[in-house]
Amino acid sequence: MTITIYHNPACGTSRNTLEMIRASGEEPVVVEYLKAPPSRERLVELIDAMGLSPRELLREKGTPYGELGLAEDRWSDGDLVDFMLAHPILINRPIVDTPKGTRLCRPSERVLDILPSPLAEDFVKEDGEVVKTG
Repeated sequence: MTITIYHNPACGTSRNTLEMIRASGEEPVVVEYLKAPPSRERLVELIDAMGLSPRELLREKGTPYGELGLAEDRWSDGDLVDFMLAHPILINRPIVDTPKGTRLCRPSERVLDILPSPLAEDFVKEDGEVVKTG
C-alpha cells in the first residue's frame, strides 16, 4: 500500500501531516515538491482526485501570487496549472495520496480520514495541540 505526501519540510502543517502518517505505522513516499515538482499530468490528476479547482489549490501567502496577478478572473484552469508548475511554491501543501483518497491536508488532521490504519494514540502537533484519536 503506497502513501505519497507532497511535502515542504519548511512547513509546520506538512511536517505534522508527515508525522501523523508515520504514527499510523506507514512510511510514505515523500516528494519534496519544491525540488521535484509533479508533472503537469500528475498535478492535474491530484487536483481532480481532491475534487478541487486549480484556483482552490493555489497558495497565496509567501508566494508570487500577488505579483503575478493570479487573483484576476482572466486566468483559465490551464493557466493556473502552468503557473503552479513554473512556481511550485504556489501549490498549497501538503497533498497526501493514499488508496483511500487524495486530500489537501490543511489542517493536518485531515489526513486521518484517508489513512489505512488509525493512530494508536493521541498525536501532539509541533505547537502542542493534541489531536485525539477517538
